[in-house]
Amino acid sequence: MTVKARPNIIFIVADDLGYADLGCYGGRQAVFGPVSPELDKLAAGGLKLTQGYSNSPVCSPTRFALMTARYQYRLRGGADEPINSRSRGSDVLGLPPGVPTLPSLLRGVGYRTALMGKWHLGYPPHFGPLKSGYEEFFGPMSGGVDYFSHCSSTGQHDLFIGNAEQQVEGYLTDLITERSIDYVQRMAEGARCGTPFFLSMHYTAPHWPWETRDDAHMVDDVRANLFHLHGGNIHTYRRMIHHMDEGIGRVVKTLRAQNLLDDTLIVFTSDNGGERFSDNWPLVGGKMDLTEGGIRVPWIAHWPSVIPPGCESGQLCMTMDWSATMIELAGARPQPDYPLDGVSLAAVLRDPSTLFERPLYWRMNHRGQRALRRGDWKYLRVDGNDYLFNVVDDARERANRAPREPDRLQAMRADWQAWDASVPPIPLDATVSLGYGTKDMPQR
Repeated sequence: MTVKARPNIIFIVADDLGYADLGCYGGRQAVFGPVSPELDKLAAGGLKLTQGYSNSPVCSPTRFALMTARYQYRLRGGADEPINSRSRGSDVLGLPPGVPTLPSLLRGVGYRTALMGKWHLGYPPHFGPLKSGYEEFFGPMSGGVDYFSHCSSTGQHDLFIGNAEQQVEGYLTDLITERSIDYVQRMAEGARCGTPFFLSMHYTAPHWPWETRDDAHMVDDVRANLFHLHGGNIHTYRRMIHHMDEGIGRVVKTLRAQNLLDDTLIVFTSDNGGERFSDNWPLVGGKMDLTEGGIRVPWIAHWPSVIPPGCESGQLCMTMDWSATMIELAGARPQPDYPLDGVSLAAVLRDPSTLFERPLYWRMNHRGQRALRRGDWKYLRVDGNDYLFNVVDDARERANRAPREPDRLQAMRADWQAWDASVPPIPLDATVSLGYGTKDMPQR
C-alpha cells in the first residue's frame, strides 16, 4: 500500500446509542422530523452492518478494546464495569502509556492524531490521551459530564485541552463538533500532500444527563445526580441524537469543501447498547446486558473511493475489529508482544459481499454474564442460567433452544470456556457501578 493510498480516518463513537435509534436502522421519526438524516446519508452512501457488536455492554471496557484492538480483559482497567469518577488519581485503573494503541501505531507510520471527545480510560497524571498516542485532545476524562458545566458526577470540572483543565463555555456536543471541524481544516493541506490524519470523535451524546442545546437552565437541577433519574424523555433524547447528527453533517461538509471526502474512511458506532430512552427494537435488554440490546450496535462505514454506495453486510464484527482494520489500512503493524485480537475487515470494505467466520466472545462480572456468538447461534449465561438462541431467526432471544439442542449448547459452552481460559480472570477487586436499579425504575 502506497502512502497516497492510505485514507484519512475519522472514528465516530456515540455514547449509549440504541440499535434502532437511527433512521437507517429502522428508528421512528421524532416530533421534529427525522432524527439522524446525516448519518442516514452516510449509510446510504456506504456500508451498513446489521450484525455488528460492541466489545462490551458498558463504556470504558469497550474503549479499552477500541484503543488496543485487543480484548479489554487483558488490561486491569478493562475489568471495571465501568471505571467510575471515584477512581480519579488511581495509578491502576487506566490505559497504561506503554501499551500500543490505535493512535500510537498510526502515529508511528506518519499519521497525525487527535481525540475530540470522551476519553474514559483513566485520569491524569498517570493516564491520558496524550500518553497513549494522540497528539491533541479536547474533551472530558470521565464517563459522564454535564453538557454545560462540564462537571462529572463528583461535581469536579472535567474538560481538558491537552493535559490541562480548561473552562470553555458551550454545549458539549457542539464543542466536540467545532473542535473536530477546526482539526480537519488544519490538517487538510497536509492530508492533500500525503500526510493523513486519524481523528477520534467520541461524543458523549446521547448519554445522560438529558439536556439539549436549550436546557442550560437544568444545570443546577442535575448537579447532585448526573444520572438524572427524575427527568428525561424520548423527545429530549432524540433531540440530543439530532444535535450530534447535525455536527457529523458539518464535519462531512468540511471534508467535502477541503476535497478530502472521497479519500476519508468514516466509521460510526456506539460504545454499547442503549440506555433508558433508547430504541433497541427488535432486541431485548440494553446497557450492562449481554442480551443483544446491550451489545448489538449500529456500524456505518463511508469511504467513497473504495466502498460502493447502498451496501449492507451481515458480517459478524465487534469494536476491536474496526481498530484492526484501521491499523491495516494505515500500513501499520502491531507490536509482537501485543498481538491483536481484532480481525481486519478491510476485505469487507473493498467487497461488501465478503463474509467470513468470526466468533465473538464476551464476559461480564455483572450478573455473571457470558456470551458467544458463532454464526447464527448465540450461547448466553445470565444469573447462572444457560441459554441457546438462533439470533438470526430470533433476535429477541425469547426461544431458548438449549433443551432441544443439548449437544450444540455443550459445544458452545466448551468453546466459551476455552476462550475464557486464554484471558486473565476477573480480579477480585473489580467493581460494578450501576448508578440505578429497580428501586428507581422497573426492570426492562
